[in-house]
Amino acid sequence: MSVGPTKPNPDPRVGLKAGWFDAGTAAWNLRLVSTTKPSKDFLNLSTPGDRRLINSDLAFIGTDVMQGNYSGYQLWDVSNPAKPALKEAYVCPGSQSDVSVYRDTKVSLAFVSGEATTGRLDCGLQGVPDSVSQDRLRGIRIFDISDLAKPKYIANVQTCRGSHTHTVVVSPNDKDNVYVYVSGSAPVRSPRELEGCTGGPLAEDPSTALFRIEVIQVPLADPTKAHIVSSPRIFQDLTAPPRHAEPFDSAAAARRDSIAKARRAAGQPDVPRPAGNRGAPTQCHDITVYPAIGLAGGACGGYGLLLDISNPGNPTRIGAVADSNFSFWHSATFNNDGTKVLFSDEWGGGTQPRCRSTDKPEWGADAIFTLDQNRQMTFKSYYKLPAAQTSEENCVAHNGSLIPIPGRDVLVQGWYQGGISVFDWTDASNPKEIAFFDRGPMNATKLVDAGSWSAYWYNGYIYSSEISRGLDVFELVPSGLVTKNEIDAAKTVHFDYFNTQGQPKFVWPPSFALARAYLDQLERNNGLAADKVAATRTELAAAEKLSGQARKDALTKLSQQLHTDARSAGDQPKAHKLAYAVGDLAK
Repeated sequence: MSVGPTKPNPDPRVGLKAGWFDAGTAAWNLRLVSTTKPSKDFLNLSTPGDRRLINSDLAFIGTDVMQGNYSGYQLWDVSNPAKPALKEAYVCPGSQSDVSVYRDTKVSLAFVSGEATTGRLDCGLQGVPDSVSQDRLRGIRIFDISDLAKPKYIANVQTCRGSHTHTVVVSPNDKDNVYVYVSGSAPVRSPRELEGCTGGPLAEDPSTALFRIEVIQVPLADPTKAHIVSSPRIFQDLTAPPRHAEPFDSAAAARRDSIAKARRAAGQPDVPRPAGNRGAPTQCHDITVYPAIGLAGGACGGYGLLLDISNPGNPTRIGAVADSNFSFWHSATFNNDGTKVLFSDEWGGGTQPRCRSTDKPEWGADAIFTLDQNRQMTFKSYYKLPAAQTSEENCVAHNGSLIPIPGRDVLVQGWYQGGISVFDWTDASNPKEIAFFDRGPMNATKLVDAGSWSAYWYNGYIYSSEISRGLDVFELVPSGLVTKNEIDAAKTVHFDYFNTQGQPKFVWPPSFALARAYLDQLERNNGLAADKVAATRTELAAAEKLSGQARKDALTKLSQQLHTDARSAGDQPKAHKLAYAVGDLAK
């Protein structure tokens, strides 16, 4: 691991040794705390990259991490992040087993997506051989996880297209229910299997299961009564968006066809081929809700959508953006202030090498938009992993989350075999990488699926779901680009449970680390005169050694002085934040 404000040159991610559990690694400003192999039921030692055993997304509850897998999920106790311990391996095939959790004082629930035609209601391993069967599960499974080590499968909600992903919505406007937004991308099932399922064009079939999402209402008093409450047609009247012309790659095409055949043989739906689909979107891939601001970002095939979720049971579209450089809008993230939204492009469906030196930096990247007071989205820039990867590494923008560094917008993101990239997008027009971790390819001569499906910050650590290698835990280290005070302040933000797609608002409790984080930022950007920065450091250190009324008086006086200094500061808003943070300490 290298540390510092200057990125190593040449980039150590280029040319890493291949291997499954012995691949070469490179890290900058990130410390690998632990790597934990999949448990025995989720590891096929004879077939690296076995698509039945792909690790997928993550959810967090207490000191546990729930890791989805195409064959169920694993629950890891990470109370000691250096030694994650398996708490439960729940085998329940369904593809791709997207996971979410919910907890309050009365109930703890887990939600798991099911999409494969081989998924069974009873979680059996024998599959479903019949084309129409009442044994099939395509939708959402609901578990009571009051005892995390002994989950109880209590209900399911079937949908016409299954659930590729889903989002749990906890609305400030409805304390009696939670909602689940279901995004299904598979073909529509037979109405003989689930009544009401039809798949015709909207103009000819007003009840078609296409061009809509499903909204499930889950009564907290009795989650077994969960049911579909609405099916909003948020794609209504959208036309085919402009798309870039994807260059033909014969090796990639052969591999794609091989994967498609294997998936069909296993009863799994085909991976969408976004570049070949020139029609209007018929589904979202992923929806990120931000209840604190009443908005959601929908990454929906050919569009990035902005949704009003003030009525959580009936979200409505209020904006849409398209981009000819984007192939498949995959996921969304808001900044904490709700003034920006970032969309990722999963060009190639996640199974292709899209970070080669020959691939354009606008393709398979993130697109950053600002949001004005009228909720209009304005494009500002792209961010793409800045290190070229090989043709043996599937690589494209995938899942990530905000890191709660106060006063900055910082995202950690998985890029499959491109590894993990941490970048600052406070300046929406100039995003900048500040940390990374990467491994060499799984195989030196052929592409085998692996890499970071998702990388999320949770209560002080970064957790990465490695598709083939297990669970990784990382720690952000001070570097000059991020100071110890900023990291310590980020660690004061604590959640009892966390789903990245149900984005919570960060609120920092008063702390000396918070005040010093703002002070570090003012020093970094010359937002406050150097003599005033030095004097403030001295006075903060002196006040911290005091107690009671003496500490309160010292901090109150310092806060007042900082507000005065802020009037002539180069960065007045940040200087006032510092003053308020010191004032809050006095309280």
